[in-house]
Amino acid sequence: MAGALDGLVVLDLTTHLSGPFCGMQLADMGADVIKIESPQGDSMRGAPPFIEGESAPFMLWNRNKRGLRLDLKNEDDLKVFWDLVDGADVVLENFRPGVMKRLGLGWEALHARNKRLVLGSISGFGQTGPYAGRGGFDLMIQAMSGLMSVTGPKDGPPYRIPLAISDVGAGLYLTIGVLSALQARHKSGEGQWVETSLLEATVSLGVYEAANFFANGIRPEKLGQAHRGSSPYQVFQTEDGWLTIGGAQQNFFRKLCALIGRPELPEDPRFKANADRVKNNEQIVAILQAEIAKRTTDDWMATLEKEGIPAGPVLHHDEVFADPQILARGMVAEVEHAKAGKQRTLGVPLKLSATPGSVRRPAPMLGQHDSEIRGAKRR
Repeated sequence: MAGALDGLVVLDLTTHLSGPFCGMQLADMGADVIKIESPQGDSMRGAPPFIEGESAPFMLWNRNKRGLRLDLKNEDDLKVFWDLVDGADVVLENFRPGVMKRLGLGWEALHARNKRLVLGSISGFGQTGPYAGRGGFDLMIQAMSGLMSVTGPKDGPPYRIPLAISDVGAGLYLTIGVLSALQARHKSGEGQWVETSLLEATVSLGVYEAANFFANGIRPEKLGQAHRGSSPYQVFQTEDGWLTIGGAQQNFFRKLCALIGRPELPEDPRFKANADRVKNNEQIVAILQAEIAKRTTDDWMATLEKEGIPAGPVLHHDEVFADPQILARGMVAEVEHAKAGKQRTLGVPLKLSATPGSVRRPAPMLGQHDSEIRGAKRR
């Protein structure tokens, strides 16, 4: 079955994670994404762990793409690229600002060659502004976006979350931007330049922190496991593990208090409304924790689910990828790699009823489709 983006041609010049993640989104939805690498290859090919010498991270977020080697400083290879541009809908790049222009591939040149082309760019800090020329990785973006200042134990040092949030966030934003530009093209007949940055993507995700600061001008404090706008809403230790409970909604809070044998708590002035509980979060959490610790995670899950109170156990990744809901939703897929063999990969999280996305091919070996793509252009 054809995907929603079937027939769309994307030239993916990106490396590392942010840009390739955008390319993967488009490829999953059916676009023909050609991953164009230098003769040395994307540096992510050197990221462990390896399977038969192939990088597992690289293979995961470069699936569904064809691979082509080009040296954009070589005249013959540059001609191949320009020939591909003639038939492309999208070019993706995540070089530092200015590099594309120095290569002779800036927006003005691309637009002059193919008026319908959409150029999608990701950089560390954006194409303009005082930091535009800086390189940026997820680590420093987590620091400069404010994320690290509010993450981790309440009295601890700044913490980096182990997800590459700025990379995947920017990749998703660029996907939205590219699709928006393609929709606009239906009306204007022309493409446009879409750009975002790791910094803007990560800052934009701090919605609670921004709302709090804009409302009162006070620097958001580090809360540990607490939530800025909901209580009780955090992780609790059970007799044999850990459990998350979202009991801030008033009906949920009343039920939760009844379950622990404290039905009077919702009338306590400290806990009467959600705003009161946020202010007195440590007190209500201590009361709940004392009772929750007396029973197992499975026991609590059965009880909470019966009452309709949102809850979930803390799972390790071996448990995640064996979870019946994850498997039922197709979030574990398989591909056959040319060298690494049969591999598990993440499934497609978007479900379209008529034109579903799919995992159709593994990540390419370096230059795997050189002859196929170059031959097609000659014909």
